[in-house]
Amino acid sequence: MAADLLEDVPKHLPAEVRQTLRSYLAEVRQLFGQALEAVILYGSAAGNEFLPDRSNLNILIVLAKQETGLLAQYAKVHKRWGKERIVVPLFLTQAELQASSELFPLEYLEIKEQHVLLVGHDPFPTLHVDQRNLGLQCEQEIRGNLLRLRQRFVEGGGKQEAILILLPLSLTALLPCLRGLLRIKGQSVPATSDGLFDQLQSQFGIDPAGFREVLSLKRGQSTPGPLEVPRLFDRYVASLEGLIQRMEQLKAEGKW
Repeated sequence: MAADLLEDVPKHLPAEVRQTLRSYLAEVRQLFGQALEAVILYGSAAGNEFLPDRSNLNILIVLAKQETGLLAQYAKVHKRWGKERIVVPLFLTQAELQASSELFPLEYLEIKEQHVLLVGHDPFPTLHVDQRNLGLQCEQEIRGNLLRLRQRFVEGGGKQEAILILLPLSLTALLPCLRGLLRIKGQSVPATSDGLFDQLQSQFGIDPAGFREVLSLKRGQSTPGPLEVPRLFDRYVASLEGLIQRMEQLKAEGKW
């Protein structure tokens, strides 16, 4: 393993989360040994919108080479870490990261702009992310989000419990796409989701009311009653459909 590996757990996270990450890093370093080049924390935990007991910990592990045996070893220990809200990591080599930046501009821009190097050498400062496919990826993800939302609604029988799970998950997947829309227009991306909605409204004329309501639900700031849950679902879907219609309009005008 490289001699200058470091360990820098973000201080803004709750003490128990920082301790979880320290224990996790110790095990990952021992498990991967010399093959480990970097461990990177990204997502809400790397920014200022982490919600204790609600947000997951997203990890990218950069390896010198991909070996099925190493992944199998990691698989044996991940179940325990999954209980600590650590999502199964992304496993990439430096070469794979460089070669795929054109294919996944949305994901790589998100990580590049908001991440914390926990161990090793940070590949993102020098990583060029090709944004030519950013608009297409954003549109695919947003349309796919709506399709999956309808599908999961049916799978859940339209029940209140299912809706209350579905909506925050949908919004979580949508937020990177909304930030991507601002990047396409050359706009700076606000640090908070509230600021993001404000800027989307001013830049695109999109009504984000449904998004704001689900954000409040996701944060635990609101608890809609049984009669209100279906209406909240309809308002959120209306915001999502309005966003898609606006994208279609911009494309027709040659502004997309």
